Amino acid sequence: MGKAIIGKKLGMTQLFDQESGVVTAVTVIEAGPCPVVQVRTPDVDGYTALQLAFGEIKERKLSKPEVGHLKHAGVAPHRHLVEFRDAEGFAVGETITVEAFEPGDAVKVSGRSKGKGFAGTIKRHNFASGPKSHGSHNVRKPGSIGASATPSRVFKGIRMAGHMGDRRVTQRGLKVAEVDAERNLLLIAGPVPGSVGGIVEVRTDG
Repeated sequence: MGKAIIGKKLGMTQLFDQESGVVTAVTVIEAGPCPVVQVRTPDVDGYTALQLAFGEIKERKLSKPEVGHLKHAGVAPHRHLVEFRDAEGFAVGETITVEAFEPGDAVKVSGRSKGKGFAGTIKRHNFASGPKSHGSHNVRKPGSIGASATPSRVFKGIRMAGHMGDRRVTQRGLKVAEVDAERNLLLIAGPVPGSVGGIVEVRTDG
């Protein structure tokens, strides 16, 4: 069964192992509690999934359909709803907490990366810069973007300058370093996508 939970990135800190003297950089995530709002089954929906809620808020901040959907599951108003494929083992109304995870669990974390605004091709796509010698007018320009007469247009997908960041990113190969059930905290070794305060999805990897 795949484990999954929704959380909020709080920032980074360090864990110090007194025996080995190793310092591990960890990301602190306030994860859950996440009530189960809906259970997808192969018989009804054609696939297996759990829909979880996170971030309790006032009812007036949600639309009537959202409130009705949550009330149908017997769940209080929450701001975020996320569906996790291949997660099972829970019924509607049950709550998933950080206790579902254990130190050493391999996980992947999905979030929205930091927005960088408009960026050129060197920063955005790691293009090489042009010659910086005397007379060069092509220091940070992208260069040719296609032929002229044939095909008389620029192909779709050509890497060019534009909006950088602010997109969904999944970081794999991470491990749970520590679980603090009292404060609903997951400490994950290494960095995870997104800015401080951003919503992230944590699920088992593999």
